[in-house]
Amino acid sequence: MTDTERTPLDDPKFLPFLPMLYVAWADSELDAEEINAIREAMPASARCLDPWLDPDDPPSAAEMGRLLALLRGAAENAATAEKLDLVGLGRCLAQAHQEDEAPISAHEREALERIAAHLGVVGTEAARQLLASRRGAKQTPEPPPSFDVEALARRLVGDRAEVRRRVLELLAAPEFRLPVALDRESHREQVLAWCRRLADAGLGALSFPRSAGGEADLEAFLVAFEAIAFHDLSLLIKFGVQFGLFGGAIVNLGTARHHAEYLPRARSLELPGCFAMTETSHGSNVADLETTATWDPSARGFIIDTPSAAARKDYIGNAARDGRVAVVFAQLRVGAEEHGVHAFVVPIRGDDGGACPGVTITDCGHKMGLNGVDNGRLRFDRVRVPRGALLDRFASVSEEGVYQSPIASPTKRFFTMLGTLVGGRVSVALAANSAAKSALTIAVKYAVQRRQFGPGGEQELKLLDYPIHRRKLLPYLATTYALGFALAQLRRDYAEAMDAEVDDDAAQSRRRQVEADAAGLKAYSTDHCTETIQTCRKGCGGQGYLAENRFAALKADTDVFMTFEGDNTVLSLLVAKGMLTQMRDRLKSAGVRGFARWIAARANHEAERLRPWKPRRTSREHLQDHDFHLDALRWREEDLVTEVAQALRRQLHDGDPSDALLAVQNQMLAMANARVERQILERFVAAVEATEDGGERQILAQLCQLFALCRIEADRAYFLENGYFAGRKSRVLRDEVDRLCAALRPQASHLVDAFAIPEELLAPIAR
Repeated sequence: MTDTERTPLDDPKFLPFLPMLYVAWADSELDAEEINAIREAMPASARCLDPWLDPDDPPSAAEMGRLLALLRGAAENAATAEKLDLVGLGRCLAQAHQEDEAPISAHEREALERIAAHLGVVGTEAARQLLASRRGAKQTPEPPPSFDVEALARRLVGDRAEVRRRVLELLAAPEFRLPVALDRESHREQVLAWCRRLADAGLGALSFPRSAGGEADLEAFLVAFEAIAFHDLSLLIKFGVQFGLFGGAIVNLGTARHHAEYLPRARSLELPGCFAMTETSHGSNVADLETTATWDPSARGFIIDTPSAAARKDYIGNAARDGRVAVVFAQLRVGAEEHGVHAFVVPIRGDDGGACPGVTITDCGHKMGLNGVDNGRLRFDRVRVPRGALLDRFASVSEEGVYQSPIASPTKRFFTMLGTLVGGRVSVALAANSAAKSALTIAVKYAVQRRQFGPGGEQELKLLDYPIHRRKLLPYLATTYALGFALAQLRRDYAEAMDAEVDDDAAQSRRRQVEADAAGLKAYSTDHCTETIQTCRKGCGGQGYLAENRFAALKADTDVFMTFEGDNTVLSLLVAKGMLTQMRDRLKSAGVRGFARWIAARANHEAERLRPWKPRRTSREHLQDHDFHLDALRWREEDLVTEVAQALRRQLHDGDPSDALLAVQNQMLAMANARVERQILERFVAAVEATEDGGERQILAQLCQLFALCRIEADRAYFLENGYFAGRKSRVLRDEVDRLCAALRPQASHLVDAFAIPEELLAPIAR
């Protein structure tokens, strides 16, 4: 059938049905069943539509175009057209072409309403979409900041802003421009050149003693490390291996003669070094490393040996290409006595770049990420080193073969010597949060520029205006802020603990606390980093998949953070064991009466918590209250400690202590996580309270509330199962998280600006 054989578009009898007809065909081609239903609903007066309802001859594209033009033209002068449903719009259209005050009879209106119901187009949305023309092109700017962005940036950096500025200015220079793709060898060469540039700027020696040309400022070194993490993470690891692990081992385990011999050349990268602790079969369990260092009385030196393939030093940074010496951790044997793990400086390459006699070096090869780092494997076949190769700050062997140590306890000596591991964990935790900041800055900046869908005729919505999108990103942003304050405190605590005298009991106690904090926060921050980067990548769609926008490198390079410097599960179990030990010691020192008081206090706390009104409080004031947040996380931690302790007691009654610990590992992980989250929240609340009133304090308070409520929401099954709050409170709490995300949305872009990451280190989609 041709266009002219159909009812004319301006036929007065046809006009009232035109909107319904257009929507019916525009949605999809009508099938016979739908057409029959429409015909049955139509009154006799609407038989003019029959030619338009032929399933074998649907309206052409030209006819649909004329229909739409007629509709929009008729509605132009109707101020309320977009507020009408399709029936009202048909009446409006007919009125525009005839003087009849009631162009649609009541019978026809009822028929149209039945058709609308059948087609599922009841309401005003269909008419509004029908009349929508091109979307507006005007770009709405982001709301202005409600706080001083620069002041908040300074607050986040703390009192070491000058060090951070030095690093970031250097990294933003053209010579540090991030390449999109390099082959492995070119990447390694580039990273080495960058690392030399950092060494030339004096950044590697920040923590070295002044006698070796350093600044004796451990916290400054950690601040620099945290800032370098905004750049290529292969550079970060190369820098960390050379100056943090290798250099740090010489500083912390060696004495003045080692400092004089190695540190000036390590500082300039004239002497690239390795930190050879991890073995193929031993990573976290350092005490049971298999490499041996045997005292040879005839040569008055040591023999370094790899007794089996499982004992080769594995995944050693700087080993495959650049390293010249390695700090090798080995079991020290003097005569018939074994003294545990000690550290030795062992040459691995000569001046010509070839392996030293007895040393076998192999390349670990291509990795998932961090391919700018030359990880390798080392084997030692009875390699001889002089007596002075032993880093002897805490233990020495005399020329007569007498082992001596100022620390009588072998266990205490072992953990004192492993202080370098704590520094690695602190550094990785800081770097992980920097990587999360990079990902969030890119994703949030993209989400306030990229538009998608939206009301007809209006601008498309920015991604971050969608509740589901801000619900994805903003809790991670709040957690990153929370971790920033917790890690800044850890950084300060670690620097102070390492500066204290090791033989002081109070200093030893403080170091143990820092070790526990470092283990917990390293595990938490690296898990958070991995989840954040993946969420941000997905939030940027296909743009996030492009290498130039950095997510590919961020994902690949940070994934290993969860397992190096200590596997996260092992570290969390270490935290949990420490918690149980603290509980045991506290109760033991309290005696029988103290234990009774603890039981009574616990019972009183439970009685207070179970008062009928407490689990049901749902006011906004209550849900925003930091006291509620702190009480919830403290209660959960204490409840889990009690639960695990009771489970252990039952297990110990029936069997071996090792089996008992294995039986409660899952609960121990939950307990460790509860401790870390409580600790992070306490430090965030303290930071809020230390901030003067104003926009900065208000925005930090909202972020703190969001972090706390998200943590409670994530574990609400535990809180519900154990009666801490009721079901309705759980639902209201979820709604409050949504409300906080909406309240923070206008400030999201400014909050990532406060991270103060140079634009050169971000991505094209974030500029």
